[in-house]
Amino acid sequence: MKKILFITGTRADYGKLKPLMKEVERSEDLEAYIYVSGMHLIDVLGNTYKEVLKDNYKNTYVAYSLANTRIASYDLGDVICNLTGYVKKIMPDMIVVHGDRIDALAGASVGALNNILVAHIEGGELSGTIDESLRHAVSKLAHIHLVCNQEAKDRLIQMGEINQNIFIIGSPDIDVMLSNRLPALEVVKKRYGIRFKKYAILMYHPVTTEYEMLMNNIREVVNAVIESNNNYIVIYPNNDKGFEVILNEYKRFSRLENFKLFPSLKFEYFLSLLKNSEYIIGNSSAGIREAGVYGIPDIDIGTRQNRRYTLNNSKNIQHVCENKSDILNAIKDVKKYKITGSEFGDGNSAKHFIDLLQGEEIWNIELQKKFVDFNM
Repeated sequence: MKKILFITGTRADYGKLKPLMKEVERSEDLEAYIYVSGMHLIDVLGNTYKEVLKDNYKNTYVAYSLANTRIASYDLGDVICNLTGYVKKIMPDMIVVHGDRIDALAGASVGALNNILVAHIEGGELSGTIDESLRHAVSKLAHIHLVCNQEAKDRLIQMGEINQNIFIIGSPDIDVMLSNRLPALEVVKKRYGIRFKKYAILMYHPVTTEYEMLMNNIREVVNAVIESNNNYIVIYPNNDKGFEVILNEYKRFSRLENFKLFPSLKFEYFLSLLKNSEYIIGNSSAGIREAGVYGIPDIDIGTRQNRRYTLNNSKNIQHVCENKSDILNAIKDVKKYKITGSEFGDGNSAKHFIDLLQGEEIWNIELQKKFVDFNM
């Protein structure tokens, strides 16, 4: 029985990995192991490791001992050390990582240095911050690439990766989005005590390379949404450097009845709220990817996502800088577009994934990586 180890460090990557984890868990010839770290373990951000435990996988390891110093380079080393011990104990046949966080880099490093196949989900994409550097670093350590679309595959080939080791499976969260498994909106509202009939969603994360500008930037955002007088569901930022600055500014919402704040939301419940929202505002990738699938307008603020789309092929997006006047104008102009499809998947990512794992091709991929020159 092949052992597949999944690394999850954030609520976002867990939402994307969960359909794949469940598929492996159901398989008779594969065994799923879940390693939980990073943002999941931070109390102020919701202790989302509890959501993983509630899903009752047979083999879940929560790395409670991790330091979470908020110094990314230190925390990366801490995860590598802890994960190495766990990997030596269970001896997985494959490590599956997602995206561009330090937990993914830790997983890819441990796998590559211990001769374990590493599969990277959603490599070959652009973002524009330090996350992009981390994503490409993970891709260079990974042996297998499970990408969303041809554009991502082409970019990995440009990076010297082997064509035959890149598989287009789509984004796994699209599976959940297009399924009939989402809870009804009224169920979600009751669970979270949301009384708004109409609302928007605010998600704003730190940009680590612009830390010195963060206090001014988040103040402009908060000023704008307060002045708009709309109802907002506000979800706390990720744990990047500066998230405390954002949370401190969010204290201004505490006495306003048109704002409802949450450290985190269960992924399926978040999707139901997004699907029924008027718009999403901030700098989350959810505005670029998930919002587009549902045809929800996105007001994208600042530089964090500025390389993940072009306005020509993402007509549900308005882009503005962190300026109160510009943000208010975008809110006034917000419109709903009918989107008929997604460039990130067809809702069958989990099936594509399990078919690969149950075949022979993927297990014959060499551990010794080779760089393919562009002119060869």
